[in-house]
Amino acid sequence: MNSTLFDRVVLIVLDGVGAGELPDAQLYGDHGSNTLANLARTLKCQEGRPLRLPNLQALGLGNLTPMEGVPARNPGEGEGAFGRALEKSRGKDTTSGHWEMAGLIVTKPFKTFPAGFPADIVDRWIRENRLPGVLGNRTASGTEIIQELGEEHVRTGKPILYTSADSVWQVAAHEEAFGLERLYEICRSARRLCDELGVSRVIARPFVGTPSEGVPFKRTYHRKDLSVTPFAPSYLDLLQERGIPTLGIGKISAIYAGRGIGRNIDTAGNTDGLRVLLEQLDQQKTGLIFCNLIDFDMLYGHRRDVPGFAGALEEFDRALPEIKRRLGSRDLLILTSDHGNDPSFDPKTRGTDHTREHAPILAYSPAQRRAGPVDLGTRETFSDIGATVTQALLGKEGNAFGLPGTSFLGELGL
Repeated sequence: MNSTLFDRVVLIVLDGVGAGELPDAQLYGDHGSNTLANLARTLKCQEGRPLRLPNLQALGLGNLTPMEGVPARNPGEGEGAFGRALEKSRGKDTTSGHWEMAGLIVTKPFKTFPAGFPADIVDRWIRENRLPGVLGNRTASGTEIIQELGEEHVRTGKPILYTSADSVWQVAAHEEAFGLERLYEICRSARRLCDELGVSRVIARPFVGTPSEGVPFKRTYHRKDLSVTPFAPSYLDLLQERGIPTLGIGKISAIYAGRGIGRNIDTAGNTDGLRVLLEQLDQQKTGLIFCNLIDFDMLYGHRRDVPGFAGALEEFDRALPEIKRRLGSRDLLILTSDHGNDPSFDPKTRGTDHTREHAPILAYSPAQRRAGPVDLGTRETFSDIGATVTQALLGKEGNAFGLPGTSFLGELGL
């Protein structure tokens, strides 16, 4: 097959599924991090059972890092291709990871506020939105802070403001008592302030529940991310300019502030994301389908929930044959991640932050003739993913457009 003749690329980000610490992980406090390997090992210790990922294993997942229950495959014993990528960007968050995939390397890290946001900025936000005040304004776990401050929030009408080790301004509010649209409104106001501060994302974190009636507070999937605008055109903009359809599934459009994504479908977690993905594979036969599956990170990684994380990976593994069944000979599937979120780390000593890790790369096309899984090696940057997508859909190497990254399309044996 001529490698320039792909009609469609399906790019799926398994959010937070890292493939082993990067060489500079110790600078981020992440020495020893390895989401995949530590997940498999800890699951066996805690649950007494192995991680079961036969379909990902066939693509070479176990070749990326030693994984209990997921052994490596020799060429001819599987299919597709495997590799992993270094992150050149300064950071280990959603924005830097996704932007680098699209050819934008973040050389100046986004600002973080471990001691809370400046009082004068918070006061401006309160005045601009006619708020009675705020609660929190500190680093916190999102699930814990709503349990701690949720009732006071409902009683006073003060939104809960918090951050993390990432560059995020997060606002939690009760969907019914405070109002979902009101929450979105004050977050849009915060986005303007965060542009001044150099903060990567503003995240609206709605929740529901009435503890006094026996219904505990619980976050909902009406979350909304408001990202800083990308600093330059990306591979996504390039595809859109050339008339290639670009569909986002999940929080993709929000990560790029709408740039380069023609249409986006919001989803309520992994199960819903997989449902939407399968529907769109039947409907959109050309261009890029770019899907983020968030539950690995949001529900399980940050909560250091090993069984939950394992269950989510196994759910995806079970869905993989159905995804592949919908691919034709002019389709290319790429699986990757934006950062790690090692659920084995002790939250008391290591926190619940993302981890600075390699991004796994698994690729598959029905057109592949070379016996798989093929070893793509360690790629120099996440941007190799965007370069590959661009070559597959436009027939030109990414660097022909002045963006970083080296395509691995020619190494797949098509």
